[in-house]
Amino acid sequence: MMPFSDEDLKPAVGSIIKSRIAPMLAKDGGAIVLLDIIDGKVYVQLQGACVGCSASGSTLKFIVEKELKAAIHPELKIINVPQGMEDKLQELE
Repeated sequence: MMPFSDEDLKPAVGSIIKSRIAPMLAKDGGAIVLLDIIDGKVYVQLQGACVGCSASGSTLKFIVEKELKAAIHPELKIINVPQGMEDKLQELE
């Protein structure tokens, strides 16, 4: 069980994305946006060169997920939100 509320998680997750993850992705023309956190699920959207990139799944798992789980909590679930699904987060798993 997640020991933090979604509101508690937002600043920490946002800070890690901004300071650690976004600069890594930017080196290859990519970007990432934190859309929301609901029930311990972190909804992000890969953008820029990450859209349609064959390595985006690996980026999500081995960079985004790894960084957030190590820094915050191992039970965080990271979900990439495809373009156009920003208003349907509850439908994604």
